[in-house]
Amino acid sequence: MNAAQSEIDTVLAQLNRVILGKDAQIRLCLACLLARGHLLIEDIPGVGKTTLAHAIAKTLGLSFQRIQFTSDLLPADVLGVSIFDRETGKFRFQRGPIFAQLVLADEINRASPKAQSALLEAMEEHQVTLDGQSMPLPEPFFVIATQNPQDQVGTFPLPESQLDRFLMRVHLGYPAPAAERELLKGEDRRDLVNALAAVVMVDSLQRLQQRVLDIHVAPALLDYVQALVAYTRHASGSNPGLSPRAAIGLLRAARAWALIAGRNAVIPEHVQAVFAAVVEHRLRRQDGDSGAADRLLEAVPIP
Repeated sequence: MNAAQSEIDTVLAQLNRVILGKDAQIRLCLACLLARGHLLIEDIPGVGKTTLAHAIAKTLGLSFQRIQFTSDLLPADVLGVSIFDRETGKFRFQRGPIFAQLVLADEINRASPKAQSALLEAMEEHQVTLDGQSMPLPEPFFVIATQNPQDQVGTFPLPESQLDRFLMRVHLGYPAPAAERELLKGEDRRDLVNALAAVVMVDSLQRLQQRVLDIHVAPALLDYVQALVAYTRHASGSNPGLSPRAAIGLLRAARAWALIAGRNAVIPEHVQAVFAAVVEHRLRRQDGDSGAADRLLEAVPIP
């Protein structure tokens, strides 16, 4: 086993000790971060969304800030604000919580669209512009946002431009009975997270991200990704289909999944493994169907 695979397995093992019975979802989360994407976790309150974000930050040794999105949140509460310093007679910029390596935007859809939009430039450009001055954000920079189902009271749906900034959307769901029994019998999750130590340092994480770019992609695999994307643009009920940015994100995510699986080349099964998480939040289904990804995979043959 090479060093990269050993580090990945160690990270997965620690996260699985905190979030029980959700190995597939944890692998998707790690693939998203290794692909330098941002993650949206959508589910009802109380299934471990915030705990997972804390555990990822602790496990990867990242600086962490949590922003609780509420209806009265202002962009300055996210980005920061200039404060007049009487001693110097100048304005001093007080950095907001966005200046962290891992930012948890908790219950992002409870804030107004104006507050939500404060994240757009940060997520895309890894910088913040205020008063005409651009300030870089720390590297690596990840946003993990949690979102309550839109049918819950007091939520504002994320616009398509905001959703497209998230490489993946995952659902945790209820734990299996055996995992839930362990939760009831075991240590409090908050105490468990607080006791976690970093098993991978930031420089190692950045090396793993670079390794993702080195994963080989054959021309036939590119044909498969293009065929999937093209099908979404012409299939009934999924208007307007996937953008080129989504196609690039799908390929990056598949490369990251291949790295986690210990492979040095992407195969169609890797694309299929990440497909639903990458595309379903980008497709506006006219019929409200949540199983669109599975049917798309069935409709497009593997070259």
